Formats: sequence, C-alpha cells, structure tokens
Amino acid sequence: MYMIRGIRHKDNMQYLDQINSPEDLKSIKRSELPKLAKEIRKVIIETVSRTGGHLAPSLGVVELTIALLYVFDPPNDKIIWDVGHQSYAYKLLTGRRDRFHTLRQHGGLSGFSRMSESPYDAFSTGHASTSISAGLGIACGRCLKKDPAKIVAVIGDGSMSGGLAYEGLHQTGDLQKDLIVILNDNEMSIAQNVRLLSSFLSRKLSGKYFMELRQELKNFLKSLPKFGDDMYNLAKRTEESFKAFITPGMLFEAFEFHYFGPIKGHRLDHLIDTLQNVKEMHKPVLLHVMTKKGKGYPPAENNPTYFHGVGSFEIATGNGLTPKKKPPAYTEVFGNTLAELARKDDRIVAVTAAMPEGTGLKAFSEEFPERFFDVGIAEQHAVTFAAGLATEGFRPVVAIYSTFLQRAYDQIVHDVCLEGHPVVFALDRGGIVGEDGSTHHGLFDFSYLRSFPNIVVMAPRNENELRHMMMTAIDHPGPVALRYPRGCGTGVSIDDEIRTLPMGKGEALTTGNDVLILAVGVTVKAAIEAGKQLKDQNISATVVNSRFVKPLDAALITRLAKEIPCILTVEENVLQGGFGSAVLECLADAGITADLVVRLGISDTFVEHGSQQVLRSKHGVDAPAIVKAVKDMVNGKR
Repeated sequence: MYMIRGIRHKDNMQYLDQINSPEDLKSIKRSELPKLAKEIRKVIIETVSRTGGHLAPSLGVVELTIALLYVFDPPNDKIIWDVGHQSYAYKLLTGRRDRFHTLRQHGGLSGFSRMSESPYDAFSTGHASTSISAGLGIACGRCLKKDPAKIVAVIGDGSMSGGLAYEGLHQTGDLQKDLIVILNDNEMSIAQNVRLLSSFLSRKLSGKYFMELRQELKNFLKSLPKFGDDMYNLAKRTEESFKAFITPGMLFEAFEFHYFGPIKGHRLDHLIDTLQNVKEMHKPVLLHVMTKKGKGYPPAENNPTYFHGVGSFEIATGNGLTPKKKPPAYTEVFGNTLAELARKDDRIVAVTAAMPEGTGLKAFSEEFPERFFDVGIAEQHAVTFAAGLATEGFRPVVAIYSTFLQRAYDQIVHDVCLEGHPVVFALDRGGIVGEDGSTHHGLFDFSYLRSFPNIVVMAPRNENELRHMMMTAIDHPGPVALRYPRGCGTGVSIDDEIRTLPMGKGEALTTGNDVLILAVGVTVKAAIEAGKQLKDQNISATVVNSRFVKPLDAALITRLAKEIPCILTVEENVLQGGFGSAVLECLADAGITADLVVRLGISDTFVEHGSQQVLRSKHGVDAPAIVKAVKDMVNGKR
C-alpha cells in the first residue's frame, strides 16, 4: 500500500463517486473540497499509471478545476483549456467519471478536450496557444446573440510563449469583451513576500465594492472642472505603478486587461473568492494563478518534465514499466547522430520549439549550448529564425513534431523554400502517433511539403537509414524535410560510418514478377513482411524502399512499372496528394499505363486515438492489409 498526500488507496471515494455533473459538485461544502481534490488526484494517478498520459499538468490544476466548476455554470458558461492535456480532473467532474478508465484507449476518452465527446468541452484542443482566440470568438458570438454567459480561457505559462496568444490578448483588449483569461503559471519564480501581498490584494482589488468605488472615483475626478482629467490620469498612473511594483501584471495591463494575481493555485478558498469576484466584472480580466506541476505525487513534483507526458509506470516509485529491452527510439538515434555530426561540422546548429527532451536534443543542448536554440512554443518563429541562420552559412536543423510544423506552413514556403535556404526539418512523430490522437498524428506532411519548390522530402525505413539521411540532409545545399516515426526502431545494426545517400534514389529490396510494392518510411518494414507471406502463397513481389517522396526515383519506378503489371503504393500519410499520388503523377508523365495501381494510406478522415498497432490495422497500412490488397489485385477482384 502507498500513500498520496494522506490518501490510502483502499479507501472509497467519499465525494467523487457522488459527482456526475458540476451541479453535484456545488452541493459539497467548501470546507470539504480539499478532500475531493485528494480523491481526484488518486484516480488520475491510478489511471495514468496504466494508460499513460499527461500526468503532471493535470495534477497541477485539480484545485483550479474544482474552483472553476464551483463558481461557473458550464456548459452554459464556457471553459476552454488551452492544449487540453490538463483536463483530466475536468473530465472526472463533468459526467465522464465512469469512462475515465478508458482514457487515451481506442474507442475511449480522448486525452484532450473534444467537443464531440462532451457538451462541457467548449472547444476541441490539442495544440498550444489557441484558447484566448477561441474564447474571444465565443464571447463575440455570445454578445451578438445577447447571451450573458461567461467565457473562461485557461492558458499555461508555456503556451503564453506562442504569438497566437498575444494576438488574442490584443484583440480582446481592443474590443473590451467580457472574457476571463486564467494564466496557469507553474514555473515563474516570485519572492514569497511579494506573492502573499499580491494574492491578498488581488482578492481585495477584484471585489465588487472596490470596483464600484473605483468607478465612482473615476467619475468624480473626471467631473471636476479644469483639472479633472489631469487628476484622473495622475491617479490612474499611481495605481498602475503600485500594481506593477508588486505584481508582474504590467504587460497584461498594456493589453487593456484588468490584471489580478498572482494567487496560490492550490488554495481553494482563495481561488473561489477571487473567481466569484472577477465573475461579476464584464470586461477583459487576466487572473494569474501559481500552481505546481505534478502536485500531490512526489515523483511528478520532482520530475515534472518526465511526467508531463508519460507512459505506463509503477505508482510506488514512478519508474516506467519496461518489461524488456527495446531497440533505441528514432528520437534517440536522431539526437545522438546530430551530436556526432556536429562534432565534425561546426556549421550545424539545432532549433526546437519548447521540446528539447521530446525531440531528442537534450544531449546536444548540453554539449553545444551556444549552438542550441529553444524558441518556445513558436513554430513560425523557429522556421524563419532558422532561415536567418542559414543565410549566415550555418546548417540549422529544426526539430519539430510533424503535427506542429503545420503551424509554420507559410514560413516554410516563403522564408525557406523561396530562396532555397539549407534548413533541415527533422520531423519527429511522422505518421500514426498513437494515443494522443487526431491533433498529434503526422499524416499530412508528405502532401503539403512535396508541393513546395526546392525542398527534398524523405523518410527512412529504419534507424540506421535515418543516420545516413541526416548526413544527406546536412550536405544538401537546399531545404530538406526528414520524416521519421514515433517509437522504437526496428533493431537493425547501426553502421559505424555515416554516409551520404544518392539524392532521389530508391532501392529494390526483393525481386518478383507479380506485383510491385512501392513503400516509404515505416511502411517498408510492413511491405517486407507482407512480401514474405505472399511468397508462401506463390505470389512474388518486388519491394522497393522508395526513400524519397520528392524527388521520386522516376527512373526506377518507370522501369519496374513497365515490367510488372500490378503496382501497390504504401504510406502512413493521407492519400490526397501524398506519396501514392506522386507515383501516379510520375507514371502519367511517363505515359505508362499499368494494368492496376492501388494506393494504401489514410483515407479522407482524421485518425482517432489508440495504439499504433491498432490504428495501423484499422486504417489498412500494416502487413496484413498489404497482403490482402495484393491478393485482391492478383486475383482480379479490383
């Protein structure tokens, strides 16, 4: 048996089991709410230890979640969680308690906010910095409908590094709409005496009496003849100077927000009092709340980065569950190889958007601190910043998850590809990602990247080829996108020497006369497995590791297409405009009409959450799907 802040896991849920909606929560006495918070943490820790997920962020906002639901009235009032990965307590308290054990499992609850999952989820989220803009849009829509409901956007200090957040703040302040923004700050360091004083003043200054008194004083000063405006401006400057002296709110005041905070985010009495006060205000408000990531679970408190997004783990120790030794992850191979190359080439610099650990750059940052740049959650800036570095003769490697690079589409086109700057885009999490679901799958990069002039797009079939592709990308004089999957490699041996691959050249791995299987990236392994199964059924296949989506190895493809009547393309990308489309274009341009061409890939849909194995099977991009497609082709069923 283990303890989590005084809770024994054999205890029943005295309060949580009674809550099926926020209305049930409001029936609990305020003095009993801390006990509810402990029960919520217990359930979150137990569940995430089995399913994996974003543990530390969700543990850090338990009290904030309770206070929001205690004061506001969703789904009529709208509460938007930026990113949404901290919404586990919110799910538990808004009618999803009985399904919480299905978190991030195929067919179960999403690990993020989803409008299709619950009417309490005001906006579907998954990428950072969107909550303020979405909240303002909802607020304006409510205003047009003359609906007085309150809108609350909860955004973390990490998401505040994204430019989109400030665009939302700017327009909100300009329009003076009724929007409450809660800054969930779990990193900023503020001296203890300042924090206590600021918390006290925020609860007092946000009160209805003070706000009415402030307005009356304003009206009185402005009514004075001759010197009224001057006296009002002097009083306003004095108030702002005092608040700026004891709080970090000057920036938000500049955006025309009424700033309150910072207040303790784990003191339910402070949170509820302050929220009740700001609820009565009908103008832009920013409430600054200080929280601790991983609150209530010591391993997560001590290592919030590891427990930000974690796999299954042992609760007693916090250690991950790794039943057997696995091959190194693609991310690890990338990071080690980049450091190896950088030791020999001082032109190499690394850029990441707030993901040094997630993209495998932690070791690089420690070995080459002056050549490592973490720009925060600002993918657009990361790309243009890298283009600037390239103009000075450097070889910037921008390591970003595939799904996040979508945010910098315009910058890739105009700031990198237009002039052909030698920027390398290392796209981690390409293809099907798994339990994080539709907002995190990297299923569109082949399609949009190959449409840009000057760029090379390639994907390795294993971790050893990843190393060689990295050398190829660094040596290329123009932009390159190198896309590799989430998870462990295939376990192949690693070459000691890293070499440059011939640009735009694929390789035939097996030879057969019945079907030509053109695969790229992670699907090459599945194609090889399928080829072995087909051989046992007297169907011979030529399997090609295409390597490059752009430029295609047109010479190899067209030569084999003239010899083999049936062609199957396989990719972990949407079919529209992807690798298979490129092959069809290649054949059409060469005037080749194959007897039958079939494309396997992701259909016109957003892929849900679930394990990679389950999703690859469901969406038809694994070895059994390849075998079935080939047999249908050869048997003339298509």
